Amino acid sequence: MTEAVTFVILGASGDLTERLLLPGLGTLLATDPEREVTLIGVGRSEKPEEAWRDLVRESLGRGECGRTQLERVAESSRWVQVSAYDGDDVAELLGDLDGPVVLYFALPPTATEAAVKALRGRDLPKDLRLALDKPFGHDYASAQELNRLITDVVGEEQVFRVDHFLGRNTVLNLLGVRFANHIFEPVWRADHIDSIEIIADEVLALEGRAGYYDGAGALIDMLQSHLLLVLSLVALSEPARLDANELHNLMLHTLRSTHVFGDDPVANSRRGRYTAGTVEGKEIGAYVDEDGVDPDRGTETLAEVVLEIRNQRWAGVPITLRSGKALDGKRSHVVVRFKEVRHLPEGLDGKTSANVLTIGMTPHRIGLDVSTNTGNDRLSLSTTHLDADLGDSDLRPYGEILGRIFDNDHLLSVRGDVAEECWRVLEPVICAWREGKVPLRDYPAGSDPDHC
Repeated sequence: MTEAVTFVILGASGDLTERLLLPGLGTLLATDPEREVTLIGVGRSEKPEEAWRDLVRESLGRGECGRTQLERVAESSRWVQVSAYDGDDVAELLGDLDGPVVLYFALPPTATEAAVKALRGRDLPKDLRLALDKPFGHDYASAQELNRLITDVVGEEQVFRVDHFLGRNTVLNLLGVRFANHIFEPVWRADHIDSIEIIADEVLALEGRAGYYDGAGALIDMLQSHLLLVLSLVALSEPARLDANELHNLMLHTLRSTHVFGDDPVANSRRGRYTAGTVEGKEIGAYVDEDGVDPDRGTETLAEVVLEIRNQRWAGVPITLRSGKALDGKRSHVVVRFKEVRHLPEGLDGKTSANVLTIGMTPHRIGLDVSTNTGNDRLSLSTTHLDADLGDSDLRPYGEILGRIFDNDHLLSVRGDVAEECWRVLEPVICAWREGKVPLRDYPAGSDPDHC
């Protein structure tokens, strides 16, 4: 049985609520129609209650929520005009609600920090849970300070840091592929693996996100959070149980061993910014000409970093993280390249190719390249690609994550020390880029990222 919860969204008039949170909630209600959720939108502006309920209906419907559940949530929902920065008013609102209460900060990072700070010293419900979206701080020191601030308000066990990549069923599938298959687990180490790539390339350009993106860039928006967390799941040691605390401990252990390859952020990172070009037949303007972009910031739209994990299992294996916008194709996958066999028996014709395992994050696929004999010449080798479509989850990432928060399950949240360690890993790269040691190279929209 799931617990009835009150879901309070601070900053509910923003894009995050309409585009991701409510449709995600819709998929959760569609897959679990008996779940009871009371929804409250909070914003500093006045909003007619019926207008808010119409938004709830439309957004839940995009998550394929059934009519009965949709109307039940919409009719019980309400809008409250309160400033997120007024700690007394927010605390009073929370104190009048039936628990448990989930307070979601659907706010920009600096606003989230100010809103949390406003709650210090207030009398808050004991069953309150705080949920906040990445990025968690803007560097290592600020992440540490934010964590100290949050735990001045509630205990760490009441905090849910949200990174929607952890809500993707493909990312969780990494654990199944690794630990439930004897053909992979014994060879999942430097003795057998040559390199790993974790890639999230997009054909989309800025798409009106200058307000946040131009101050972050691809490195902080994608690599520092999403892809480093995926890396920790790819490389962690075997957990005894799929328990939140144990999984987070192993993720932390992996990240603490992770460093820029060779401690050289100049040689092992690159950054680029798209200029005008064509993507899938569509003309794309230059990034610097987008509304809201400050060209003098030098914000990158493509980031690549090579890392290494300095432990017995992974020492010496280069692990590449890459993400870019306005590229020639969408790629969202983990690529594991195995070492080639040391010796090929005489008489076999041809050169073997390395086995390559590809785990797709979007779409949800798995592929494996193996060397096989060809049909006409049984002693001649070629590469055969084995491929399977694993199907998509009915739950959107935010639906999966919200369900865990409502159930007080931290498995898909980011623990505070893990969030800090993600900043620590990339701090040398961030510093090198800010000091201009790594050039910002232009690439035409629609480029192949390997040749940018």
